[in-house]
Amino acid sequence: MKKKEKMQNITAVFAMVILITALLLTSFQIAIYGDPDYRFYEKEYEKYKVKDSLHMEMADIMDVTDKMMAYLIGERKELSVVTVVDGREQDFFNEQDRFHMGEVRDLFLGGLRIRNYLLAAGALLLVLLIVWKADVWKILPGAYFIALGVSGALTVILGVLFASNFNKYFTIFHKIFFDNDLWIFDPAEDYMIRMLPEGFFFDFVIRIGGFFLGGLILLGLLAGGIKVWMKRRTAGS
Repeated sequence: MKKKEKMQNITAVFAMVILITALLLTSFQIAIYGDPDYRFYEKEYEKYKVKDSLHMEMADIMDVTDKMMAYLIGERKELSVVTVVDGREQDFFNEQDRFHMGEVRDLFLGGLRIRNYLLAAGALLLVLLIVWKADVWKILPGAYFIALGVSGALTVILGVLFASNFNKYFTIFHKIFFDNDLWIFDPAEDYMIRMLPEGFFFDFVIRIGGFFLGGLILLGLLAGGIKVWMKRRTAGS
């Protein structure tokens, strides 16, 4: 293989790795905000009997959820919701909630910015391939399946780890991304952790994985379709 063709193939694989990483980050966004009515959240609250744990009406829980999610996406400046919980009117969130969720908001919005940078970088690599006069229709599908093999293996490994001991790896995740222990809450004292129990996060990981897998399959079908089209075009020429 000529040096130029080798560089083109390597560049194409990098572009596809970038695309798959951007898809993963987008899967987080879709899983979290894809349903503006938060029906998934409501089903989870019903599944884990959050209403009974908080002694709240579901309408009030959903109002807290709506305002909390608006805060996490940067549409509200302060995480504070006065509602009726445990039979009395009070702020649902305490100072520990506000501190930790501020860190979560920074992490989430930072992830979306990284996703945008990745898409821009991927576009630049595509332009570079075009400038090199690479046959992008020919090399990108193969590059996608190479990148898919690597990312797929990592995804399976992470999936097996989380499924085997979710609490352990959920804890490791927090220790990696947070430099304090303020993400550890006491259900006896904190309403937010009663609203968002561990099972809720496990189900959410499954939801994110579902969107990610669905996106990978769609891209795979597109790449496969292009490969078939290229073979037919070559055979007919």
